[in-house]
Amino acid sequence: MTAAVHTDPAQLKERIRAWAADLGFARLGVSDVELRDDAAHLRRWLAQGMHGDMEWMARHGAMRERPDALRPGTLRVLSVRMDYATSETADDWAALADGQRAYVARYARGRDYHKLMRGRLQKLAERIAAEIGPFGYRAFVDSAPVLERALARNAGLGWIGKHTCLIDRDHGSWFFLGEIYTDLPLPVDAPASAHCGTCTRCIEVCPTQAILAPHRLDARRCIAYLTIEHEGAIPEELRAPIGNRVFGCDDCQLICPWNKFAKVAAEPDFRVRNRLDSASLIELFAWTEDEFLQRTEGSAIRRLGHERWLRNIAVGLGNAPTTADVIDALRTHADHPSALVREHVAWALARHGQIQD
Repeated sequence: MTAAVHTDPAQLKERIRAWAADLGFARLGVSDVELRDDAAHLRRWLAQGMHGDMEWMARHGAMRERPDALRPGTLRVLSVRMDYATSETADDWAALADGQRAYVARYARGRDYHKLMRGRLQKLAERIAAEIGPFGYRAFVDSAPVLERALARNAGLGWIGKHTCLIDRDHGSWFFLGEIYTDLPLPVDAPASAHCGTCTRCIEVCPTQAILAPHRLDARRCIAYLTIEHEGAIPEELRAPIGNRVFGCDDCQLICPWNKFAKVAAEPDFRVRNRLDSASLIELFAWTEDEFLQRTEGSAIRRLGHERWLRNIAVGLGNAPTTADVIDALRTHADHPSALVREHVAWALARHGQIQD
C-alpha cells in the first residue's frame, strides 16, 4: 500500500531526516534493496561454519538477501543510527587492565536499545503517515533477517571496517542501527566509501585472534559470541584470553583510530546502570538469580540468564589476581546446581592452585 505522495520525494526525504533527528537519531540515510555481493559474502561465511551455534543466521536466506521478500513491495530502506557511548576510551582500557573489575561491553551497560529504537522508528513512520497518508512499511531493530550493516553502508551511514563493524569517519563506530523497509520511492544516498587504509589495529588487538583477515570474523573465537550467544562450555583454550570480559568485548572498537571522533551519547536510557562500568567480578558473582533478574530488567544482559552470567564471571575470576577473596568467591559456587557453572568454577579454582576433591 503506497500513499499518494503530494510532495517532492527529495523534499520528503529531507523532512524525514529532520523528524528522525527530533526523535534522537544521529543520522538517517536511504538505500535501495540491492545486496547481491553482501549476500554472497554471507553465504560463504556460513558455509565455512564461522557462525558457530547461531543457526538462526542460516535461516530465511532469501529474506536476508532480498528486503522485498521480507516485506513485499519494499523499494527503499531507511537506515538510522543512534549513538550509545557513555565513557571515555581511557576509562575502558583501565577497566580491562584491572583484573579485579568486570568488563561489560559499552552497549549493554544501560537499558536495552531494541525496544527504545523500535518505538522511535514507529513514531517516525507515524509522522510520515501523518504527512502523506498511509504507506507501506515495516520497522526492524535486530528483529528479523536483515543485512543491516550492508544496508547502512549503502545508505551512506558508514563503511564496514576490517573488524566487520560499521564506521562513520566523523563519529566513529559506537552506534546502534535500525531500519524501516518502505515502498516510498525516495531518492537514495551515495554509499559510504571505506577509509581503513592499511590499518590493522583491530585485527592485531583481538584477544582471541577472532578476526582472521580483513572482514573475516570467526564468531566461534569472538568473545562477544562466546560470552553472549554460546550456550555451552567456553572452550578451555579461549578462557584465559577472555580476561575479565564478562559480557561482550569492545577491544576492536576501542583501538580504532576513527573513534577519537566519537561523542558521548545524550540518550538517558543508555546511561550506566548497576555500576556496570566499575563493578568488581566478586560483586557481580554474588548476585543471586533473583537479584540478577531484578538488576537486569530492561537490559540486554537479561537474555543471558543467571547460569551463563555465572559461567562468564567464573572465567573472569579464574583470570583475576590470586587473592583469598577471589578464591572464597569461587568456592561459594563450587557446588552450584548447574554443571556448566561448576565446570568453569573448577577451572578457575585450578588456575589459582586450588584443586577440587
